[in-house]
Amino acid sequence: MTKTVLVVDDDPTQRRLIQAVLEREGFAVAHADGGDAALAHLTSGAPADVILLDLVMPGLNGQETLKELRARGFTQPVIVLTASGGVDTVVKAMQGGASDFFIKPASPERITVSIRNALSMGDLRGEVERLTKRAGGKTTFADLIGASPVMTMVKRMGERAAKSGIPVLITGESGVGKELIARAVHGSSDRAGKPFVAVNCGAIPENLVESILFGHEKGSFTGATDKHLGKFKEADGGTLFLDEVGELPLDMQVKLLRALQEGEIDPIGAKRSVKVDVRIVSATNRDLAQAVAAGRFREDLFYRLNVFPIEAPSLRERREDIPALVEAFIRRFNVEEGKRVIGASPEALRLLTAFDWPGNVRQLENTVYRAIVLADAPYLQPYDFPAISGLAAPLEAVSIAPVPPPAALLQAAHAAMAAPADSPVRILDERGHLRTLEEIERDLIQHAIDVYAGHMSEVARRLGIGRSTLYRKVREQGIDVDMKEAG
Repeated sequence: MTKTVLVVDDDPTQRRLIQAVLEREGFAVAHADGGDAALAHLTSGAPADVILLDLVMPGLNGQETLKELRARGFTQPVIVLTASGGVDTVVKAMQGGASDFFIKPASPERITVSIRNALSMGDLRGEVERLTKRAGGKTTFADLIGASPVMTMVKRMGERAAKSGIPVLITGESGVGKELIARAVHGSSDRAGKPFVAVNCGAIPENLVESILFGHEKGSFTGATDKHLGKFKEADGGTLFLDEVGELPLDMQVKLLRALQEGEIDPIGAKRSVKVDVRIVSATNRDLAQAVAAGRFREDLFYRLNVFPIEAPSLRERREDIPALVEAFIRRFNVEEGKRVIGASPEALRLLTAFDWPGNVRQLENTVYRAIVLADAPYLQPYDFPAISGLAAPLEAVSIAPVPPPAALLQAAHAAMAAPADSPVRILDERGHLRTLEEIERDLIQHAIDVYAGHMSEVARRLGIGRSTLYRKVREQGIDVDMKEAG
């Protein structure tokens, strides 16, 4: 979406000059000839992503306007303009909440750089706030993006469910954001700030489900070298989110039902049951009623989980939310990738809104991520989404001649992502980011043990470390090895 700059200056010539500069860079411009007009503009709900504020104006001057803006809760970044450049004046404005300043007349480059810096800082603050809320278990329905009728209904139902401890079952297609809704239920309840533990039931090996959910005692089975609390105990006092709950084996469904009914769990090898206080929110992309009819899911557990159902809509049912989602993803990936993409062009937004998105919000998120990584222009264009538009980037979109066009960059990115996945020791994760040193080291040691058939002296020699160091790392990282030699 096009970013709007509100220019507050009593000099119409200055406003027109700044407007010409900003529109050439792709910004929309709104005008106010004084502090009162600026406050009226913002109070009316008119758009303003950045405010350029002249300090010397008749009536309500710049300092007073800035103070009033902050007092009324307007958080847009403010860049102050001054003709005199007095240090005391500028310092006072910065202390009052201005993010930058420049002295009139300023060069077009100085103006655009200042505005883009202000937008980047806004993106960073927003991302820090989002991550802080998520880490603290305080995400609420106000943080969910979307004002479409179906999303409004989801928010209303979720807020009602959050006021009690009622079990919630979230249904919907894969990629619609069921975990975000679950986090909002938790963050809007009286358990906000307590543990939120998510478990993907479909990703747990069948022989480990009981141990992961309910825990085990040390020595309770082969390989149980330490006591494990289990996800139910980790979530004690908070919320346990059972994603893809329809994938649970039938025998585990019985034990889950008992845990829900009795409020206690039986860790493997424990002599007595353990009381837990856990709120259950579950999710599935399957039709559990059909699974019950087919005998793949217990009917009593289904009724226990399905007390308060919430259906998460697919993205094609809420197309009007796509521009807001795209803007949110651009802000996030700007921060993660160190980019300064301002937004998506109207043509790109029309293209994205018209697409059906079979992978829902997750597919949109990954599509925007790829576009951000490869984008050269301030605004994303249809050619930045070649899989949807079928367009290739024009030659003039490439800023430096030796750099390959975006299509070649995409192929190179795919190759870079694919190669590590095929090699025995991957350096990058699925999104192309570096894995941690501990993860790489563990895989390297495991690979060396496999290659040299457990001959630890040879493994240590090839890795360039002592055998005692190798044995210590094997123990610390829980590497399974059939050693061919003990010393």
